[in-house]
Amino acid sequence: MFLEETLDKILKRYEFLKQQMLENANDSESFIKLSKEFSDLEDFANLINLYKKAQGELSELQATLENPETDADFKELAEEEIEKLQNKIPQLQKELKIMLIPKDEADEKNAIIEIRAGAGGDEAGLFAADLLRMYQKYAEFKRWKFELLYAHESGIGSIKEASANISGKGVFAYLKFESGVHRVQRVPVTESSGRVHTSTATVAVLPEAEEVDLKIDETDLKIDVMRASGAGGQHVNKTESAVRITHIPTGIVVYQQDERSQHMNRLKAMKILRSRLYEMERQKLQNERADNRRSQVGTGDRSERIRTYNYPQGRVTDHRINLTLYKLPQIMEGAALEEIIRPLIEFDQEEQIANFQKDDD
Repeated sequence: MFLEETLDKILKRYEFLKQQMLENANDSESFIKLSKEFSDLEDFANLINLYKKAQGELSELQATLENPETDADFKELAEEEIEKLQNKIPQLQKELKIMLIPKDEADEKNAIIEIRAGAGGDEAGLFAADLLRMYQKYAEFKRWKFELLYAHESGIGSIKEASANISGKGVFAYLKFESGVHRVQRVPVTESSGRVHTSTATVAVLPEAEEVDLKIDETDLKIDVMRASGAGGQHVNKTESAVRITHIPTGIVVYQQDERSQHMNRLKAMKILRSRLYEMERQKLQNERADNRRSQVGTGDRSERIRTYNYPQGRVTDHRINLTLYKLPQIMEGAALEEIIRPLIEFDQEEQIANFQKDDD
């Protein structure tokens, strides 16, 4: 079986590293390198040993039951233990399969979240602003740092588009399934007849890329500076502080005007550009490696409707996992968003675990 063979290989590697560490105890460079890999495998090896011990105990107890010389009282005890082990072993197996899932190198990174108003006019802009606030509140709940990078406001508390940098432990792993089209159904504040309207906003979540992740050739950039426009403080239309950067090979354009200095706007624009390019490369590699298997819940296509927020009924439905929660106010306040995000992560794990099951069958 694929799983058993893989676990045996990991255990052999773990024991080999343990022996090599003893033999290289006086060679600090080799010892440090070996000990890092050994440490990375330690929890995995302990879980494998626990799994194999449970399997061994189950086999022994089953053999005891089949032995005609075993007395009735002992058989009764053995049956109780067998039932416990038969419940424990599949759970251990699931935990091992989760540990075997190839790690997304971006999972531990910070994230840049971009929100754009979609269909629905002013109401779409108001919904986009609500989503931005929801993610800000969720970041506060998770004790992450939330930094607004850019917001194009339209004057009535709505936004055409906005981007924010969210930093903390495992941010991208939690937020990556938020990418897609979010739909709202509610009565707009401007609606006098009380009719429910449907509007949309698009969310894109990018892993924040550092310079070490992606090198950008300066000759590939076209940088324009101009006066800022719209709401933004005293510097508006007085100094050329706004920056527009075009990445010529891909055609990606990033505009930044929220800071007073041209230098700061350029730094923020480069951060967004780098993350967009990094995500583009990451998705390309994932698609090549995954072949036809999906590496995220849904296709990740931004034209795909992933979630509906229905205000009259007070419910939120995530269409990818058919999950409906009647907690709309709590979700929009951030904390209850966790009750959607965790099932999405678990569903993704289940799909990847299913790949192991196919290999084992």
